[in-house]
Amino acid sequence: MIKVLVVDDSSFFCQQLKQIIDSEPDMKVIGIAGNGKDAIDKVKSLKPDVVTMDVEMPVMDGITAVKILMQETPLPVLMLSSLTYEGARLTLDALSAGATDFLLKSYESLSATKSGNSKLLIEKIKGIARANVASGKSVASSPIHSHKPIPKVEKQTKIPTSRSTPAVVSRSKKNKKLLIVGSSTGGPVVVQKILSNLPRNFPLPVVVVQHMPATFTGAFASRLNGLCQIEVKEATDRMPLCSGTAFIAPGGKQIYFEKEGATSIVRIKPEDPRVSYQPCVDITFASAAKIFSSSVLALVLTGMGSDGKEGAKLLKQQQSQVWAQDEASCVVYGMPMAVVNAGLADKVLNADEFVVNIIKEISG
Repeated sequence: MIKVLVVDDSSFFCQQLKQIIDSEPDMKVIGIAGNGKDAIDKVKSLKPDVVTMDVEMPVMDGITAVKILMQETPLPVLMLSSLTYEGARLTLDALSAGATDFLLKSYESLSATKSGNSKLLIEKIKGIARANVASGKSVASSPIHSHKPIPKVEKQTKIPTSRSTPAVVSRSKKNKKLLIVGSSTGGPVVVQKILSNLPRNFPLPVVVVQHMPATFTGAFASRLNGLCQIEVKEATDRMPLCSGTAFIAPGGKQIYFEKEGATSIVRIKPEDPRVSYQPCVDITFASAAKIFSSSVLALVLTGMGSDGKEGAKLLKQQQSQVWAQDEASCVVYGMPMAVVNAGLADKVLNADEFVVNIIKEISG
């Protein structure tokens, strides 16, 4: 039985959540809290397995509550976020503070126990109930942010440092042309950890496929751009891939690659109702295998499900490299486990080990 504490300042919304959660035979709401302070007290007394947490509440907001919970009584927390840019920004703050995952907050879509969003709520709660909370600690407290020097990837005479330099003129010693990252639950923290430690003269373009809704990916890109030495932007259709730049796949759409003369560009296509994820790691990995052949370094990070496994097969067929995050540092060991169990992982690394190994791989 999964015991859930619901935290929201709207009693009406709390009752909606309770009705949906209690409709599942293996789940039960054991308490309701009206603000963050109340939530902290009830977590200690009721000992839930999962907390659903509103972001904005009186007395104590959800982000502050998450920070305290992660210090005192760490457990999986599902943030419920409004469908706005500000809501996205605050939710990303909550994830950095230690929250496990998030769901868009909608009174209408959660009004029926059989609605799509209600099913997603149940799926997410079950998915994070056994999450590795210790791995999802705040990025700020991570040992990789001790600002130790990172080895240079190339001499400046060989690697252009301009943010606008087309990727086609940049070559690593092992002929890598693209670093591509796929992730889901727990991914934003690890993606931030990796990108914020890449040097400014990083010689490859980076593409990040993170399972996120459309209103979140712009805020995610903006947040990362303020933290990273490389440039980070949300990808738009026909953007040329540039060295030292990370492109965040836009939520609600799919990202592919094409050749335009000697330059590689990204193509953004409308969502495909036949595909479960928008964006989908498998689709982007498959496109990378077709366009870049053996010149891809792909990372499969923490997340529920197996998105990325089929695309990893195609990359491996082209002799590209696929690395997976290890179980110990994953919030949810789903996507990397699928790749590892299929025998597709060239390396299995802790979240703190990716940057050093990436530098070593592309530098020779």
